[in-house]
Amino acid sequence: MHNYALVFISLAFALASASSFAASQQLRQYSASIEQSAWQLTQKTPLLCQLEHTIPNFGNAIFQSKASKALNLHFELKMLRLPDAYSLAEVHSMPPAWRAGEPGKNLASMALLKQFNGELPKKTAWTLLTELEQGFSPTFYFADWHSPYDNVAARLNPVQFPPGYHAFNECVAALLPYSFEDIAFTVLSYESGSDQLTPESERRLSQIAEYLQHDPQIESIELQGYTDSYGGRWMNEQLSVKRAEKIKQFLAEAGVTDDKVRVDGYGERRHVASNQTSLGRATNRRVVLQMARP
Repeated sequence: MHNYALVFISLAFALASASSFAASQQLRQYSASIEQSAWQLTQKTPLLCQLEHTIPNFGNAIFQSKASKALNLHFELKMLRLPDAYSLAEVHSMPPAWRAGEPGKNLASMALLKQFNGELPKKTAWTLLTELEQGFSPTFYFADWHSPYDNVAARLNPVQFPPGYHAFNECVAALLPYSFEDIAFTVLSYESGSDQLTPESERRLSQIAEYLQHDPQIESIELQGYTDSYGGRWMNEQLSVKRAEKIKQFLAEAGVTDDKVRVDGYGERRHVASNQTSLGRATNRRVVLQMARP
């Protein structure tokens, strides 16, 4: 009987210790108050739209969409104190106070990598925006890597969300339908024996000029002119230079300075197709445009 009493006391002590340890797991919560809550369009250009929300003493939540052929969206949880180890954050959508009793939704798990901000892909990012639009609060829960006793909850406040979200949607709708990668290497084609671009290449060059008006990071543009093998070698070389120089002039009118543009004419050299067919000759009549940026 004495042994049973000792076992019971030991078990009770263990349970009390476990309960005490569980109680010691503190939840540090970060969220903008009603007065602090703001959703701002911090980038608004035909190349980039960025909607940002500050979480005081924690960091920023950033939704970003870029010019591209396809609709895209990226979410970044930019933290003042970056992770010090690999872990996971659970992303839940918590209901507003006026919908008390409604359970939260488990939206996703977000990887937290050492010394990196948290990121979420397009589908989950759109889900966060939808939840915010409905008045819910997406919240990120994770264990503090600096303290074994603390858990962290970082919450997005939906107050004042609709105006910023509306402005963000308008910005996204006005993004260019192509990116730097889509136009950085472009082959422009020409009508036979002239410096006149084909209609399709004219449209392409107009797209490039529009893009250049919004991207100040372009470091250099290289223009290489070529011809087919019809005509004399010297005349073809002059024609190839003329084609490239005309593109340079067009870019200058779009605001590109001379020091960023290099022109070369190779005439009928460096064929990429046979000159024995009309299709091959059309392929060889070209200016290759290559852009570079940091």
